[in-house]
Amino acid sequence: MAKEYSFYPGCSSQKGASSSNQMRSTQTICDVLDIKLNEIPDWNCCSASIGYAGGGELPRLVLSARNIALSEQHHSGQDVVATCAACWLATREADERLKHDNQLMAEANEALKEAGLAFKGEKKVRHMVEVLIEDIGYDEMKKHVKKPLEGIKIAGYVGCQTNRPFGIDGESFENPVYLDKMVEAMGAEPVADYDKKVSCCGGALMFSEPEKSQALVKDIIEAAYDGGADMIVTPCPVCQMNTEVYQEQINKKYGTKFNMPSVYYSTLMSVAYGKSAKEAALDGQIIKAKQLEEIAAK
Repeated sequence: MAKEYSFYPGCSSQKGASSSNQMRSTQTICDVLDIKLNEIPDWNCCSASIGYAGGGELPRLVLSARNIALSEQHHSGQDVVATCAACWLATREADERLKHDNQLMAEANEALKEAGLAFKGEKKVRHMVEVLIEDIGYDEMKKHVKKPLEGIKIAGYVGCQTNRPFGIDGESFENPVYLDKMVEAMGAEPVADYDKKVSCCGGALMFSEPEKSQALVKDIIEAAYDGGADMIVTPCPVCQMNTEVYQEQINKKYGTKFNMPSVYYSTLMSVAYGKSAKEAALDGQIIKAKQLEEIAAK
């Protein structure tokens, strides 16, 4: 029997958007692992970035509270799950703060009342990797591997959003190892002691102050090369985009010769599960993950 969750896709997962390839590969692994993601009807943006810029605290929190309220209305009893780290963080923050602040919860529900909704905070807000680790487990993930990713060394770049302030249960804030364990379960080799695994990539700073963000990304990619990595794997759409899309600009600025694929954990898993390059969304890569393409073609 499928494990069911109330799913918040987020803006970047939509067709043609920056992490649509993550959505495609996630659905592929969900089919294998018997996970059913029930999309929240009429969901809205979580305001992860623009909400901090000038929208104000209450409107920012209410946007995420609306998604949770819709989830409670349509998918009662199901945890809310997000694949995007920023969406997860914004939604989780709203859930935590409203549950622990009666005044804030009353104000949020006053706003939601205009739409005929009410936030109750009855279930958890979780990242997809939490579901995979806590509800599925490494052994079960490993059991479905058909094409082990042998001979590939991978730097597990966790980033900052899935690590702080909430983090994955039981993981160290300084040295989380869940990506390393997932890499091993797929038959690949994780980079040991990857010292930039929880460093910030600059996030949306890449748009407003690109030089600062590119300096951060340079160090992240350089550390992966220093560890002998063939590619980077990450759970975060912004981390994936920043570590892949801007390598050419970084090369021009710093005289480097970076050409390292940066992929989602779901892409790795899809290939290891014997899926095609298209099902694993490898066609969405700007820097082609040729080793994964070769395995997928076998």
